[in-house]
Formats: sequence, structure tokens, C-alpha cells
Amino acid sequence: MKLVDLRSDTLTKPTQAMREFMLKAEVGDDVFAEDPTINALQEKMMELTVKEAALFVPSGTHANQIALNAHTNPGNEVICEDRCHIYNYEAGAPAMLSGVQLHPIPGQYGILDFEDVVNAIRPTDHHFAQTTLICLENTHNRWGGTVYPIDEIKIISKLAASHSIKLHLDGARLWNASIASGISLHEYASYFDSVSLCFSKGLGAPVGSILVGDRDFINHAHYYRKVYGGGMRQAGILAAGAIYAIDNQWERLKDDHERTTKLAMAFNSHEGFVVNLKTVQTNIVIIDVSLTGMTAQQVTDELDENGIKVLPFTKTRIRAITYLGITDDDIKYTIETVNRIFN
Repeated sequence: MKLVDLRSDTLTKPTQAMREFMLKAEVGDDVFAEDPTINALQEKMMELTVKEAALFVPSGTHANQIALNAHTNPGNEVICEDRCHIYNYEAGAPAMLSGVQLHPIPGQYGILDFEDVVNAIRPTDHHFAQTTLICLENTHNRWGGTVYPIDEIKIISKLAASHSIKLHLDGARLWNASIASGISLHEYASYFDSVSLCFSKGLGAPVGSILVGDRDFINHAHYYRKVYGGGMRQAGILAAGAIYAIDNQWERLKDDHERTTKLAMAFNSHEGFVVNLKTVQTNIVIIDVSLTGMTAQQVTDELDENGIKVLPFTKTRIRAITYLGITDDDIKYTIETVNRIFN
């Protein structure tokens, strides 16, 4: 039986060409800033985002939590969208590591309403935790890979600056947003004080994320990377995978987007499934299964028995993601299997 695993784009595996490129990587001690391949990756990301400095770290959560730590003091408050990764999937790290409280605001398609953000900023008063950071997510995982509109980013950026509040972007899948929108990483990054980007999702590198910002911020971030045990020594082998991914596997994300759209439309053609096609903008599709009379776990189990792996996202919704390694034949097989099981 064929197996198609659509649970996450973190399931990407390095291609043979990437492995060979990594094998040849020149390495040194990164804690001493002497790994030439990591330095090359950081310089590459500085050029792409037009930021003064960059820091290679093991994971996206690591990058986000370093940013929160570097931008805040214990007792501060951080505004975020209520379905964002930082709030839902980072294990309570903002409270544990930075001593800050999150102020989640409901968004629509992952987009914060401007007036809601204005109203969420705390007054300068000793009774309130002070708002020192706003976090956005692009693309937005729990909303189905939606792209944050650049005009909305601009107005939030101006608001933050007017209140001397820092602005961080969880851009784990910013690569996908850039491909879908045609907007460069540079333009996106220009509105933020810091940006995290992940190499081990759609780009297909085995490990790693990057954090970019100005020199003072990244110097501060270095301290927190050390505190969290993130010094990786001869990690140029890993950085080489990221360099290869950027140069060879970024543009192909458009293929993932096309396959996701095809998959979303196929699911939506069934009476038991509902997909909000407005959210199908990149490589993620969220499918409401409640009309089948089954739970998300039951649908997941049924598909799994037939060689299709998806992720139960809530009690009534499943998630499917395309990525490097998922082919047109895989999408065809998935659609045929769904037709056979649920028709």
C-alpha cells in the first residue's frame, strides 16, 4: 500500500544533492564565530532581509523565544494573535523563560484588527504590565497558511513605533509568503525589529532557523542563545543544508502551493468536508470534518488505514500540508483514496 504523509512540512528530508553539499561544508567553532559556513549563511540572510546581523539557531521556537527574551523584561506584556504559534505551540516558554505575559487577541485569518491592537496596548500606569512587544505570524499555521497582508503589517509597524513598542515576526514560513505574494523578504523584514525564519519546513533542510535584526539586538540574542544551550560548535554542516535549500529549493514552493489548492478543492467537493478556500493561500489546508458525523481523530484513523497520514488539528478539523517529497502522484492517490472511502 502506498503511503502519503501530509502531517507536516517538517517531514521533509534532505535530498541526495543537499547531503553531498553538506558533506563538503567547511566548519569551525561557531561559539567563537569561526564556522565559515554558518558565517556565510548569516551573511546571506542579512543580504536577503537587509538586516544588520543574523544568528543561526537550532529551531523556530528557539529563535522566537530568544527574540522575546531580548526584546522584553520580566513582567512585560506581549501582544499576539490568539491562534499564533508562540501562544499555542511553544510550551509556555514566554512565561517560563522571559517572565512575560501574553495578551492574545482574536484575529481573522490570522490578521489582527488595528483597533483591537490599539485597545490592547496598556496605559503607562503602575497597575498594568507594560506592552513592550507585538508579535505577528506569516504565514499563519492555524489559519491554514494564510499570508499576512503587507498593508496591515505597515499600519501595525507604524503603531508599534509610535508607542516605542518592538515588533517581531514569526516568519517560519515567510518563504512561502514571499512566493505566494511576490513580496521580497527584504520588504517584509523592513517593518520588523526582528524576524525568525525556518529552514527545516518547506525549504527541506534537516535542521535550523535564523534570527535577524540590528547589531545590538543580535548581540543580545547571542547571550540568550548561550543561556538556552544553543551554541552548536561545528554546525556548518547544518548551515550548508540551509544554504543549499535557499539556493535550490525556495522557488519550488510554488509547486507545493498548487498541489495544496488541488487537494483543498477535492476535499471541498465532498458533502462531509468543508474547506474555507479563502485560507488556502500556500501549502496548508485545514479541513472541517464535522458534517461526516465523525471526529477529526476518527477521520484521521480511517485515512491512516488507507495509507494517508494527516494531523487531527482540533476535535472537528484535520490539517494536511504539502512539501518537498510530496508529488503530483501522491496528491492524485490521496484524492482517489478520499473518493473511495467517503463517497
